Amino acid sequence: MAVTTYIVDKDGNQIDASTATVPTNRDFRGAWSLSGSVISEDMTKAKEIFRDKIREVRNPLLEAKDVELMKALETGSSTTDIASAKDALRDAPAAAAIDAAADIAALKAAWDSDVLGDSPYA
Repeated sequence: MAVTTYIVDKDGNQIDASTATVPTNRDFRGAWSLSGSVISEDMTKAKEIFRDKIREVRNPLLEAKDVELMKALETGSSTTDIASAKDALRDAPAAAAIDAAADIAALKAAWDSDVLGDSPYA
């Protein structure tokens, strides 16, 4: 008895995997959309996934900046750079490059490694 593998898209639609045209990249699998036997990425959903990943990565970075801020306040040091870094982290999910991304490659390129560190999509 042969076992059939099914692919299920974000809306619960499924097809036989052997008949599907599947994206080679699985980073945004949660954004896959099924049209007949072709699976493509729903860019709106992919951007949501991307922003969620930014939020996940930035949380520990913000916590570390909070520690730096407290130490600077205790010693009377300047907090300007720390505050700027925290602002950049808070603003990261709203980056214009994310909204402007027309495809998955452009979305991955929107990762700001200067603010967030190494991209999980590299």
